[in-house]
Amino acid sequence: MAAKIIVLGSVNGKLESAFQKLATLHQKQNFAFAIVTGDLFSLDQDDETISRLLNGDIKVPLSTYFTVGTVALPDRVVERVEKGEDVCENLHFLGKRSITKTSDGIRIVALGGVLDKTIVAGPSKEQHLPLHTADDAKILRGANSADILLTTCWPSKVWANSSKALKPEEQAAIASTDEIADLCATLKPRYHFSTSPAEFFYEREPFFHPPSPDSDQTPITRFISLAPFGNATKAKAMYAFNLVPGETPSSIPPGSTVYPFLPKTNLRKRPPPADDQANYSGHGHGGGRRVRRRRERSPPPGPDRCFFCLSNTNVDTHMICCIGDDSYVTTAKGPLPSTETFASSGLPFPGHQLIIPLPHEPTIRAMGEDANKTYSEMVRFKEAMQAMVATVSKFKLGAVTFEISRQSGIHVHWQFIPIPSDLIRKGLVEAGFKVEAENRQYPPFEEAALESGVDETSDFFRVWIWTDDSDTGIQSKELVMRFDSSLRFDLQFGRKVVAKLLGLEDRLYWQDVVQSVAEETQDVEKFKEAFKPWDFTT
Repeated sequence: MAAKIIVLGSVNGKLESAFQKLATLHQKQNFAFAIVTGDLFSLDQDDETISRLLNGDIKVPLSTYFTVGTVALPDRVVERVEKGEDVCENLHFLGKRSITKTSDGIRIVALGGVLDKTIVAGPSKEQHLPLHTADDAKILRGANSADILLTTCWPSKVWANSSKALKPEEQAAIASTDEIADLCATLKPRYHFSTSPAEFFYEREPFFHPPSPDSDQTPITRFISLAPFGNATKAKAMYAFNLVPGETPSSIPPGSTVYPFLPKTNLRKRPPPADDQANYSGHGHGGGRRVRRRRERSPPPGPDRCFFCLSNTNVDTHMICCIGDDSYVTTAKGPLPSTETFASSGLPFPGHQLIIPLPHEPTIRAMGEDANKTYSEMVRFKEAMQAMVATVSKFKLGAVTFEISRQSGIHVHWQFIPIPSDLIRKGLVEAGFKVEAENRQYPPFEEAALESGVDETSDFFRVWIWTDDSDTGIQSKELVMRFDSSLRFDLQFGRKVVAKLLGLEDRLYWQDVVQSVAEETQDVEKFKEAFKPWDFTT
């Protein structure tokens, strides 16, 4: 069923008149929800209006979503949304960087604020100031798809190949970035809404994206920028349209143009996720109730709910260490080693890291044409951390890195843990993994080089064992255990083996050794400082 949606340009503090107008239109049209682009509030918003809004004296007639524009949110509004509350009835803050699925099944990806070029690495740490980073945009590329993309900035060169000319003064006023263009190119939204910096409306002809090799569909995007609400020139400031969730275009609309963005070598063109995963979460306000039959398994969480997906607004961003084009590194929550475990070897932090691909897939193989590229960057992170651990410890430490690859998994990742070099040189690490597998009557390990695993048809566990003592050189081995879906494989197998090798059985379960945010943040900063000479993302 089609959802009827209305979008407003920047309201700039004209709350009462905007919501009165919206109420009149809603009474006639019965919209599913409304979206405000740009700024809902003004720079010098009067406190009386804020009080009337928060107290419910200014009525918001239907569910209305907004993000941050070019003006910071008023302090009293920030106080309310930081408590996890709506601003008032029907007024919902999307967050600056977010993915929301409405109760109608419409998927909205939002990135508010303008690009802050002074921050060279990492996502922005708060949701209310009108600035975002390049990594904020990169994180949202992991959302895979969107019905509606909402951004403050325009995508650079979106007017290319278009007959809809902008006046020179209009083009000069526009804040446009390559980061937003990359985001639009990756998500292929059906509608991309932005805000005009002056009193003009711009609607580009629809443009079609290059088709994916695994699909015969041709995604179509409509880019629309609305004039400010109540502008003096009466430029169009409201836009209504119908949208059917999940609908794909049956044909290219007349007048459509080719893709306006220059091709980028780092754009990921992965296949869209299966519908049951992409539409799993009722993440937004009013997400409908799920009815579960007896014995029916819940579908796996989609990117909105996956704690390895950076597009999940609940992800612990303070634990992120570095972000590449296709993967990122974070510290492990509840690390197996403690801060003191390797301190005598010169490593003043746990060193238990996760290498996580940006695509939300259960295996690297499932990433399709992105598999080899993503695997190569993950290996680059692994090798860089191996070199860091060996150098910082003066070659007292090596490392193990392990992966569980299962078709029934949720989001594949690698765990990296330092380990004393002498345990590796004596063969105790290899023996530890093999003996534990035998004790559990698992299939035997084989020495293999699977690389990205694109040719593997079975599930598998693999571990890389690596050390460099500077005298006899590097010793490295990849062990693989293949198994099928009938095996109830212990997802803590790798951690349990390493816990026994390090004598850390008391830290076996990560839930029992979760650190405070302050401790996690301190370990991240120590890791970043040590990793700086090897960090290829900066």
